[in-house]
Amino acid sequence: MPDGAWIMTQTWHDLLFAHWRVDTVALAATLPRPLELDLFDGEAWVGVVPFHMTNVAPRGVPSLPWVSAFPELNVRTYVRVAGKPGVYFFSLDASNALAVAVARALFHLPYYRASIEVAEREGGIRYCSRRSAAYGRHAKLIASYRPTGPAFHAREGTLEYFLTERYCLYTVDNACHALRLEIHHPPWLLQPAEASFEENTMADAAGIRLLSQAPVLHFAKRQDMVAWPLARVERTPRSERASTER
Repeated sequence: MPDGAWIMTQTWHDLLFAHWRVDTVALAATLPRPLELDLFDGEAWVGVVPFHMTNVAPRGVPSLPWVSAFPELNVRTYVRVAGKPGVYFFSLDASNALAVAVARALFHLPYYRASIEVAEREGGIRYCSRRSAAYGRHAKLIASYRPTGPAFHAREGTLEYFLTERYCLYTVDNACHALRLEIHHPPWLLQPAEASFEENTMADAAGIRLLSQAPVLHFAKRQDMVAWPLARVERTPRSERASTER
């Protein structure tokens, strides 16, 4: 774990990891300059990840139902900075106006206010998210998903590991300096999943074209995490950076 004390806790529930291969050159062009696209076997991936959260609170502060529990939906890809792999978010939609305002102001993250409904239905999850144009480019996800097999831990070196086992996120400040937010949690307990997408314009809203192929799907019932303060990353010379291709 990182040095220093963690500052925030969250618990994530009923996650769907839906991943699509995307054009590597086109995706790299969407990233802020300090971030380098991370590839698996030469291929780039974009994820659409719906879930809902509880226990969202600063360290030492009790969680409050009307503040600390709400659904969230993110669009993400995978990057490296100074050789360390992490997640880069194109968007994070949430129904909690306070969380959106705080995350934008303090963490330089592209949060958007959205109307989100999450319901358990027939052993699965029904997820409906609508981002109004008043809060950013209009985006919508209407999907149903469920686990379909036994739980497992991803093995290092596999695609599942590459897509899920990441312990920091990256963003940039107003001067385009890379910022890193470290997190920690137990290894993901994943399950194979199935999903139907009635409407999905989340990647489109970020200017990303998903390839017309079935996504790679995984479900996770629960994850408990803690996070450290956002910190500026001191970059290493290009000759010392690790290759982004596996």
